[in-house]
Amino acid sequence: MREYLLCLVAAAAVTYLATPWVRKLALHWNVMAQVRDRDVHDTPTPRLGGLAMFAGLIAGFILASQLPRMRSVFESSNQPVALMSGCLLIVLLGLVDDKWGLDAPTKFAGQALAAGVMALQGIQIIWLPIGGTMVLDPVTSVLLTVLVVVVTVNAVNFVDGLDGLAAGIVGIAAVAFFAYSYLLSVEYGFERATLSTLVSACLAGMCLGFLPHNMYPARIFMGDTGSMLIGLLLATSTITLTGQVDPNALGDNGGAFVPTVLPLLLPLAVIAVPLADVVLAVVRRTRAGRSPFAPDKQHIHHRLLEMGHTQRRAVLLMYLWAALLAFAAVSLVFVPPAISVAVVVVGTAALVLAVTWPRFRTDATLGN
Repeated sequence: MREYLLCLVAAAAVTYLATPWVRKLALHWNVMAQVRDRDVHDTPTPRLGGLAMFAGLIAGFILASQLPRMRSVFESSNQPVALMSGCLLIVLLGLVDDKWGLDAPTKFAGQALAAGVMALQGIQIIWLPIGGTMVLDPVTSVLLTVLVVVVTVNAVNFVDGLDGLAAGIVGIAAVAFFAYSYLLSVEYGFERATLSTLVSACLAGMCLGFLPHNMYPARIFMGDTGSMLIGLLLATSTITLTGQVDPNALGDNGGAFVPTVLPLLLPLAVIAVPLADVVLAVVRRTRAGRSPFAPDKQHIHHRLLEMGHTQRRAVLLMYLWAALLAFAAVSLVFVPPAISVAVVVVGTAALVLAVTWPRFRTDATLGN
């Protein structure tokens, strides 16, 4: 645990310290997020914050490679190299998009390329809990891995619409995934030094280090460079964890079904908010006869602002939704299910009340 925390702190510190330098670079290169109809910021803001986050990731990995217990992650497989090659490709894609802008098909092709490069080097989903445990053939494994990465990357990209929103939600997801993967290793006696847990720790650190510069009013945006990078890392945490977990060992250890499938279900819980935003956007635009990739101003965070929430409060509400779903899913393995369900029910009721409160307050004012 101590070595993971050291990597988290290193990633956070380097990200935090590098962000002002990256901001100056963005200003010098004129890589700015201009004000568009669908945006909520009212002044042009520098992009490229993802470069500082990438620097934080590199720092965390370099430190981990020198730590006695973490060194085995780099010596036991080629996965760290595969991950860094995918990250480099996605960062280069994001840089080009932030500077010059890319159309949706080109970005999808670049994302698929980055995911495919990782998959072909060993970062793959290798089994599914279908009919017991279904081991995937190599082609299906690669295709499913690419799909998971691309969907996760775009889910994070879609939710990056308010200051601090994407970094906070992904940071919460990373902490939840770190807790699950580490506690699962302790509970079931798996190898504790894993790439999945290391990526989660570094990802949490990157988001933590970037947030002070990105909270409202933001001095810099992460841009597609950052949103695609952290989406890729979140997907990688999922995929590499399924490679570390032996479902038969979990089943033998009490026959628990939940721990067996949770490595695949937990990512859906931790990105439930941005994933729901993606699905609603596709349905909304398709029904209106528009391209699913056509931008609009009807995302979940836009609707919260329309209801009367401030930017800070809208971001906080989405943080709370993400935390409720993510940690409730993690708790299914380690506490009685009845407690998890009770927490979800109470938390959902409280958050629904908080979301709708401005409308109730307006109705009460009009009634008086």
